[in-house]
Amino acid sequence: MTPCPHNKRTDAAIPLLMHCCCGPCAAGSIAPVLDDGRRITLLFSNSNLDTEAEYLRRLDALKTLADYYGLPVETDPWDHAGWLEFVSVVPDFPNCPERGERCRRCFLWQLTRTAEAAERLGAHFTTTLTLGPQKDSRMIHEIGARWDAFEPWDFKKGGGGLRSLELCRRLGLYRQNYCGCEFSKHTKAD
Repeated sequence: MTPCPHNKRTDAAIPLLMHCCCGPCAAGSIAPVLDDGRRITLLFSNSNLDTEAEYLRRLDALKTLADYYGLPVETDPWDHAGWLEFVSVVPDFPNCPERGERCRRCFLWQLTRTAEAAERLGAHFTTTLTLGPQKDSRMIHEIGARWDAFEPWDFKKGGGGLRSLELCRRLGLYRQNYCGCEFSKHTKAD
């Protein structure tokens, strides 16, 4: 798998910060980037998660995966109140469907925080959000295009979902059944 066609080819010497929404999405995303010769640091930044317990459970799964690959993990503190305030500018945000404007705003929150961390580390960045079956990769790439350091990998392509299932089973990773915010428990994609 390679980055999306509109992505300029990146020098393998440039480190890549990979925003990870959860262990399962990261499980389907890490191998192709390593196969491309890249050095990766994982970033767990998920203030959208509805409870701190869910944040810690997903972080634990990501750390198990990071140990498997021998990769470092950076963590962004959980700030659900800040995230709620950020997405609340979307009209009727609690009732927005998956892939709607609430998700667009959430992606902007997550990619902004990742871009800030990448700049601090002198790295390019990408996100595992594109592996999620309910996530719109084009929307994510459109938001990411705001930053020159963003690399638009589409991890759904090239068997990412199957890779994720296999590795989750092998490592016993926690696989959640909702995106993470309290609203995703109750809404469906159009």
